[in-house]
Amino acid sequence: MTIANPKTVLLIAPVVNDLLDKLSSAFEVFRLYDQPDPHAFLQQVGAQVQAVVTRGDVGVTGDVLAQLPNVGLVAIFGVGTDAVDLDYTRAHHIAVTITSGVLTNDVADLAMGLLLTGARQLCQGDKFVREGRWLTQGPALATQVSGKRIGIFGMGNIGQAIARRATGFDMEILYTDRKKLQHVDYQWCADLHTLAHESDFLVIAASGGAANRGLIDASVFNTMPKHAWLINVARGSLVDEPALIRALQNGVIAGAGLDVYEDEPHVPAALIALDNVVLQPHVASATHETRQRMSEVVFNNVTAYFAAAPLPNAID
Repeated sequence: MTIANPKTVLLIAPVVNDLLDKLSSAFEVFRLYDQPDPHAFLQQVGAQVQAVVTRGDVGVTGDVLAQLPNVGLVAIFGVGTDAVDLDYTRAHHIAVTITSGVLTNDVADLAMGLLLTGARQLCQGDKFVREGRWLTQGPALATQVSGKRIGIFGMGNIGQAIARRATGFDMEILYTDRKKLQHVDYQWCADLHTLAHESDFLVIAASGGAANRGLIDASVFNTMPKHAWLINVARGSLVDEPALIRALQNGVIAGAGLDVYEDEPHVPAALIALDNVVLQPHVASATHETRQRMSEVVFNNVTAYFAAAPLPNAID
């Protein structure tokens, strides 16, 4: 079939206006999320699509890709690939790019922010002042952060950035990953349960995907010290959410700081009702500076693809 415009992009989900403007000014852009009948729309225009742009939390299914016979690129606005059918992309030689190296610092910043907010009870302190209770009573004691043991599950770029920040708080840093890393000088734990048992704060910075789904479960919570906090800035799918709620309700662990959830944007009412949880709406990379850089990276990858140039941020 003759392709009407050889530079046609399918946008799976809404992105920031800057990226949408860049793509629309350079290429023909179809917005799948605006279509009342996406399947019928793809039957009509799917053969024209050469590149897909999607968000990390949305991804793209194999069923959608199967309706795009001429697609050669999936450009992800983010670093998560668990929502992309990588088996399909590899089998059909479709390149996949991410915004690697861009959002690391923001995610690490938020991880430490959640840790500090929870342990030092910053939300409760703010509410305490606003409600005027300070006029008649003293605030509750919080938990010290400096000098504590932080366990990092996943010592990739984000995990290492979290470790560097924790060093500034004189924290003892432990980690586990697929293998011991020779280039980091932190304490290696051979498995997740050992890491959980030894940590005052357990921070999840690992990849999502089917292999890691529900990995942080009741057995992990039961291993953690009762004063420990769980911090998740990775993917909600990594945590057995009902088990986490039970652990928080029953005092198995002290608290949790969460930026991600199993079924976003639906946060369980039981989590919302808890005072020992800090909740954020998946905003780890949501700063003006980082979203601008992410937009540039996605656009540069799409531009490189259409120019038959090497892709700056391709994954294996």
